[in-house]
Amino acid sequence: MKIKHSKYKNTGILFELLVRQITADTLKGGDSPAIDILKKYFVKSELGREYRLYESILKSKVLNESHANVYIETTIQNSKYLNKSLLKKQKYNLINEIKQNYDLPTFFGSQISDYKTLASIYTLIESNNITSPDTKQLINNKINLLEHLTKKEPNLVENKENVLQEFSTYDKDLRSLTYRILLEKFNEKYDILNQDQKQVLKEYINSVDSTPGLRNFYNSKINKLKSQLIEESKKVKDKATQIKIQEISKMLTPLDKTSKVNDDNLVDLLQYYELIKEIKSSNGVQI
Repeated sequence: MKIKHSKYKNTGILFELLVRQITADTLKGGDSPAIDILKKYFVKSELGREYRLYESILKSKVLNESHANVYIETTIQNSKYLNKSLLKKQKYNLINEIKQNYDLPTFFGSQISDYKTLASIYTLIESNNITSPDTKQLINNKINLLEHLTKKEPNLVENKENVLQEFSTYDKDLRSLTYRILLEKFNEKYDILNQDQKQVLKEYINSVDSTPGLRNFYNSKINKLKSQLIEESKKVKDKATQIKIQEISKMLTPLDKTSKVNDDNLVDLLQYYELIKEIKSSNGVQI
């Protein structure tokens, strides 16, 4: 029997998305309901116990194959001692609380860098709950985890997770102070950017990879930029330059409903704003 993966039931993904949401809420300057949710469901709870099984694989240093096999087998074995009924109840209540505070499709719409690894851990843990798990599926998932444990870059994932996890434990005053320092550093580093460019970066950070919201933001900016380019081109005296700008404006097309905003799209937006700035400057407009 094949096991169907569910982001709604994957403890590792639930934890990751809550930590990301805390970061996004904090950057927006408000309180984060995700902090209380994280504390309630992952501290001294069955969910917390299960997450530590995920964490033992996610944060492991690079291992040789034999040690990696021991890690995987031990994780699967230890998962048998979890209270399955309590775990199911806690996950159900957790999803309800997330739903009360956030839009579920947006919350679960984030891209997860370790998705393949997290899904493999989930599948292997769930295999303990059925009598005839699909052999091929189990082998494929064990191979995925072996590759993760033996080939991943040392410390990079670990350091990122440690920073996010540590930040999520700060009290409100400390988080506010940290946020102000980040803003100061950001403004110092990107002082040459105009307000539109800073807004693009801020939205990209705050979105936490939220595909629908970020795509809508991107499309609105693309449409606005297109109008601005056409308008500014009319003020350019050189006809050849005017035609070039109008041709560039035709390249600005919104993303369709299935497309995701990536780093290249972000860079494009910043560069188009830079182009607008240069055109206005050449037209004698004070920037």
